[in-house]
Amino acid sequence: MNITSQQLMKQLQSDLDPFYLSVDDESAQHAGHAGSDGSGEGTHFRVRVGTLAFIGLTRVARHRLVYDSLQQFVDQGLHALAIEIVEPPV
Repeated sequence: MNITSQQLMKQLQSDLDPFYLSVDDESAQHAGHAGSDGSGEGTHFRVRVGTLAFIGLTRVARHRLVYDSLQQFVDQGLHALAIEIVEPPV
């Protein structure tokens, strides 16, 4: 299965109801690295996410929520996930 940014966005939208979300496939930048399948897509992603569900949680707990949401994709070959947390507006 080819994992896409759109699939990750749909799952994160459903699970976290984010006020900010962007997902970028950075797989092409990791060609030849561990976890790359040679296709240049679907293995390495950058997620920028902000959600009220993060309020009061540690950085590790926030990242765990994202990983838990995307576990099915990790099981299907998502190799690397860079997570950037967007704080809620004050």
